[in-house]
Amino acid sequence: MMKKQWYGEAFKLGVLGGGQLGRMMIQSAMDYDVHIYAMDSSKSAPCGTLAYEFTEGNIQSYADVMAFGKDKDVLTVEIEHINVEALEDLEKQGVKVFPQSRVLKLIQDKGLQKDFYKENGIPTAPYHLINDKSELKNYTNRLPFIQKMRKGGYDGKGVTSIKSISDFENAFDVPSLIEEKINFTKELSVLVARNESGEVKTFPVVECEFSEELNLVEFLFSPANILPEIENKATELAKDVIEKLDMVGLLAVELFLTEEGLLLVNEVAPRTHNSGHHTIECNYVSQFEQHLRAILGLPLGDTAIKTAGVMINLLGDENHEGPAKYEGMEELMKMQGVYVHLYGKPTTKPNRKMGHVTITGKDIEETKVKARNVQNSIKVVTF
Repeated sequence: MMKKQWYGEAFKLGVLGGGQLGRMMIQSAMDYDVHIYAMDSSKSAPCGTLAYEFTEGNIQSYADVMAFGKDKDVLTVEIEHINVEALEDLEKQGVKVFPQSRVLKLIQDKGLQKDFYKENGIPTAPYHLINDKSELKNYTNRLPFIQKMRKGGYDGKGVTSIKSISDFENAFDVPSLIEEKINFTKELSVLVARNESGEVKTFPVVECEFSEELNLVEFLFSPANILPEIENKATELAKDVIEKLDMVGLLAVELFLTEEGLLLVNEVAPRTHNSGHHTIECNYVSQFEQHLRAILGLPLGDTAIKTAGVMINLLGDENHEGPAKYEGMEELMKMQGVYVHLYGKPTTKPNRKMGHVTITGKDIEETKVKARNVQNSIKVVTF
């Protein structure tokens, strides 16, 4: 456990990245008087006005990360695409970095991530690693498959479906992995946290409904509509992954449930995650507070569900780019059990994540119906 006082002026928690995940982490940190120092490229980032101190800098620059991190007690991330070499050197200088730099390095590269699963007996879809798109012709007998860029993909970008040889031309021409297309019945997610003393807790499994078109989560349902034995298996699998990684912090483990009832790890994110936003209203502890507890060496909180919930992402309208305007907001505010979270992004772009709405209720099926109404009644447009 950390001996140093972890709240108030005496303690500096640095967060690399200034997006909405950092913003919601700050909102949680305020309850415990934890001071968050954030770094991102622009003060207009969602954390810009909320951080105790905000530094403009490039999270992928060795020099900027070193300069920002050197006086922090603990450093954490809200996005994994950061300069890992700087984090490795900061660790050598005695700065605590959670999740650890070696974990971030592994997860940044989807090829290394898949190799890790294979070496550690963690079930995942069959895959092959390629250097560029010219190698796709060696795998025509494996069609159809999914191609994922090894590095830099985020929020559905860097993933493409290769259905036939005619798709080879427009494939990514970078080091990638190609993965067998899995016929899954559900996409599930488990958030698992682990602190320095090795205490591990999972949140109940959630179900994600993806938009095929955007490759983004459109709806999230908690609890997931699965059998208790699948719930137990998914939970044990998530614990297995975080323990084998020997990671401190919060980890989102995305899973496929196959038609045969098998669970396969799709990928993981070493941070708070879109599939955990509902925990703010629906669980006794939110994912943001749990992440803070884990990285500060504190006892982990109670992850049990208080209420069923559905989370929807508020995405920028297809045809609008410019200053954001939220149409239908007042209508939502009249509805019972509807909680709006806007991320404070000044400009909207097509399909940009601008906020989320959590809809709570006693019964998950009724709540899903209400969520569809919510989705139809709010639009992110421009003035």
